[in-house]
Amino acid sequence: MGQGLKAVGGNPASPPYRNGPYTWDQQVTFAQGSGSPIGEGDTWYVDGTNGASGNNGKSWTTAMITIQAAITAAGPGDTVFITAKDITDGTGEPTSYEENVIIPLATSNLSVIGVSRGRTQGGLPQMEDGTGTTDAILKVQAPGCLIANLGFNGAGNTGGGILLDDDYSTKSAFGTSIIGCHFKNCKGHSTHGSKGGAIMWGTAGNAWQVLIDGNTFYKNVCDICIIGTSNTVPQDVTIQNNSFSDSPASTDCNIYTGGSGFGGGLLIKDNTFGGLPALSSGDVALYAKILISGTSASGMFCGNYFGSLGTTAGWGSGKAECDIEDGIWTVNNRTAAGVIVREAT
Repeated sequence: MGQGLKAVGGNPASPPYRNGPYTWDQQVTFAQGSGSPIGEGDTWYVDGTNGASGNNGKSWTTAMITIQAAITAAGPGDTVFITAKDITDGTGEPTSYEENVIIPLATSNLSVIGVSRGRTQGGLPQMEDGTGTTDAILKVQAPGCLIANLGFNGAGNTGGGILLDDDYSTKSAFGTSIIGCHFKNCKGHSTHGSKGGAIMWGTAGNAWQVLIDGNTFYKNVCDICIIGTSNTVPQDVTIQNNSFSDSPASTDCNIYTGGSGFGGGLLIKDNTFGGLPALSSGDVALYAKILISGTSASGMFCGNYFGSLGTTAGWGSGKAECDIEDGIWTVNNRTAAGVIVREAT
């Protein structure tokens, strides 16, 4: 063990601990976090305002200026910390990291974490890829990664927010966790929620064992788009504690699983849905469209809240309008009228 709490001058501190400041010379673990890196590897720092392209990224005083530079330098198990750029105007739009970022296959178990002041758009470091771009803002091509406390703004492009880009060969995205992020204006198509959105799978499918927890979605054409066509259908995905887009005129679907459907182990629980999506010319116009692959596929849709009115029977018009196949168990979901009771089909 080290000497723990130290005065900035380097000498061990002793009680009473008054007037600091102090530093720690060893890992300090708290009830809700840790003073050490998340992974087992090195730590890298990104500061889009005060960093520089020639910096080594090993500390805040030598921070890199782009996210991709830090990820390129990182290795398996490393942690990348990103601070927000200084907000330079009062229009309600954060100053963004304007770059398309890729986590490559070799950089597995990477943690990419924003240094945030809450889960609001202005409190998170925000990524945005610019007008006319058709690439996702962030492509995950490595397994076991954590994406946390970041904002994604897809205004002006159709590349989507986070793409789980997995082909079972040169790219893999299984085991991804996406936690505490904010997604705004993301889309894979200008109106069609079935073609991508804020968090989306590639057309090959794959990307099993994914956690999407505690995120905020706002004005996305589709919030979560899970597709699988050319390889394996996604499986073992948990979507919980999220606040979905409550912007009917801007949203076509909150959760979509399509293509060849979903495999097994889909858990959608304790989420909040606002107004029924009603984007003009959209191809889904539902809170959720859950298609599964074969009679053996299963999942749970439980404990969710919907802003729609109407009776509490089934999923039809004027209720919590969803298209959920019979292999998905539906339990204790509520509208403003009360608990939804699924009708037999």
